[in-house]
Order: sequence, then structure tokens, then C-alpha cells
Amino acid sequence: MADTGLFLGFGYPARGRERHAVGLFSEVAGFYADLVERGEIESFEPALLEPHGGELGGFFLVRGSQEQIARLRASDEFNRLIARSQLIVDHIGVVEAWLGDRLMGQMARFAEAVDQVT
Repeated sequence: MADTGLFLGFGYPARGRERHAVGLFSEVAGFYADLVERGEIESFEPALLEPHGGELGGFFLVRGSQEQIARLRASDEFNRLIARSQLIVDHIGVVEAWLGDRLMGQMARFAEAVDQVT
């Protein structure tokens, strides 16, 4: 089971780049599907958000081991896609996420810190 995730949030397409954004979304989804097929990540889930007045328009949640996510983040293809995304879509963000056992470990550390502070 995946213990690490990668949250790739994005805003709305830059004005005039909407057609590029549609193609990029398909390309990114295909990239992650290939990684799943090759066993380089465990899974991924794309999501689009309904309009809500904020900057976040959607995200991809990629799941894998710490090692898989580290290799993904260091890969040339991933970094090329991020660079291209920044030119097409506003508010690109890439953040590691704790899942499964890593999530529980982090919650235990947080609870311990709470006990020390309060």
C-alpha cells in the first residue's frame, strides 16, 4: 500500500491557453497511466473542482512508496511537464503527502508535540 503521495494542484488555464490546457491534461494523465503500467507508481487520481471562488481548479494525487515518489520528482520528464504546465496553467503547486502508515506516524508525532506544548 502506498505510504506517500504527490499532490499536484493547479488553477485555471492562463487566458488564451485553454486549448493547450486541455491537451496538457490528457498528456499528464497519459504520463501517469504509463508509470502505473510500468510499476513506477502505484496509482494516480485526477480531479477537477467545481468553481468555488478560489485559485485551485483541480489536482492529481499520485500514490506510491517514498522511493517511487522521489524517483518521479527527480525525473526529467516529470520536471519538463511541470515547467510546461507553469506556462499554460496558473497556480501550479507540487506538495508531498503522507498516506497510510506515514500518515499515522505523522499524526503520532503531532499528538506527542501537542502533549509537550499543552
